[in-house]
Amino acid sequence: AVIMEITKRAITKIAREVSRFTAREVRNEGVGASEYDMIHAVRKQPGITQAEICRALGLDKAAAARMAANLEKKGYLERRPNPEDGRSQNLFATPAAEKLKFSRAHTEAQFYKWLWQGLEEEELNAFVHTLEKVYQRCKEESKADFVHVQAYLAEKAAKAAEEEE
Repeated sequence: AVIMEITKRAITKIAREVSRFTAREVRNEGVGASEYDMIHAVRKQPGITQAEICRALGLDKAAAARMAANLEKKGYLERRPNPEDGRSQNLFATPAAEKLKFSRAHTEAQFYKWLWQGLEEEELNAFVHTLEKVYQRCKEESKADFVHVQAYLAEKAAKAAEEEE
């Protein structure tokens, strides 16, 4: 809780604001935030089925089917029959979806460039160095399927339970 108090969840809040801004810009391309999430999931897993998209994004079947159809009409996704199961379809990103990815990444980069303008070079270098260390730890934990952070949380919960007794 001490770290939470120190950072006041600033990383989360910054990321949320950047996301809000980029979502607004992507909407200018005719794509909503949920649609962008679907495009991103399909880009990461070409050939993913609509059922897998439902699980990954927490959508119901009808919503996923509508969204896939809309994105196909807009030229961002392509649906093809699943060769392993004639009833389902596999989703693939189109070149327009790849272009959209670069547009979003570029928009985020520009936002961050603007944001960093208020920092001295020394402050920015120290911040980037620290951020990279934290990111590497996060990435390693993700690759380990979050076992260490889960153990940490379980330990904290056990200590809290002991203190209540």
